[in-house]
Amino acid sequence: MDVIDVQDLRKRYGDRTVVDGVSFRVAQGEIFGILGPNGAGKTTTVECLSGLRTPDSGQVRVLGLDPRRDRARIREQVGVQLQESQLVDKIKVREALDLYASFYPGGSDWAALAADLGLTDQLDTKFAKLSGGQRQRLSIALALIGQPRVAILDELTTGLDPQARRDTWELIERVRDRGVTVVLVTHFMEEAERLCDRIALIDAGRVVAVDSPGALVRQVSAEQRIRFRPSAPLDDAALLDLAEVTRVQRHGGQVVVTGTGNVLHAVTALLARHHIIAHELRVEQTSLDDVFIALTGRSDS
Repeated sequence: MDVIDVQDLRKRYGDRTVVDGVSFRVAQGEIFGILGPNGAGKTTTVECLSGLRTPDSGQVRVLGLDPRRDRARIREQVGVQLQESQLVDKIKVREALDLYASFYPGGSDWAALAADLGLTDQLDTKFAKLSGGQRQRLSIALALIGQPRVAILDELTTGLDPQARRDTWELIERVRDRGVTVVLVTHFMEEAERLCDRIALIDAGRVVAVDSPGALVRQVSAEQRIRFRPSAPLDDAALLDLAEVTRVQRHGGQVVVTGTGNVLHAVTALLARHHIIAHELRVEQTSLDDVFIALTGRSDS
């Protein structure tokens, strides 16, 4: 069942079109990524989803509701973590959780949520003293405190170090495991590839593709690249004779083999027959970065 339905969404600021005919649907229980470079229109799109901005045209339905007309009901069922979320420096974690819990009918038992998100030891810590990763955990907690059916998380890991980013990825997966449908806005290709069931790839306010990460990659190329340093001389012709190999390149002492199908098995079997060891072996597949460049003609930076 679709919990979000966006059709031909458009938003302009003056003479600048920020969202230009965006359409997509989000199914119940999935992590749906809205992926694209900075300035692509991602944040404006989700602000229209959450009722924070009014689109110029198009239709948005979240859980069957209009985010502007049914704003109060949307707030009860949709948790939002915005890109620029900020709390006053002196508020303590427990005070913030208690405050947000008071916004929902009957309040909320936030202690279990805080424990689940690893915030118990920081309950008496002021916001200004939290690390970047701890602030992100608190942002997730505040978005989930009303036990929403949908969570919208905007650029959740921007500014985090690699370990904090991966810790946050695990938190998002646990959010989905709680039965929450997640809309994840990001410009990190690796993040989308790791987390998302499906992705809407947005560039210059338009959706250029919607599909699973694997399907998007297959649309562009099924090739793999194998890089290694052979322990003994290796003739390029022997590699090119393999049906799976389409190209062989050399960069200094490194051999780069490009191919399709089970090219890795074919190459390693050949090396074994010639008693050659593949040092520093690395297999590279087409990434979402490659997909973005192929679909838009430019890099994602």
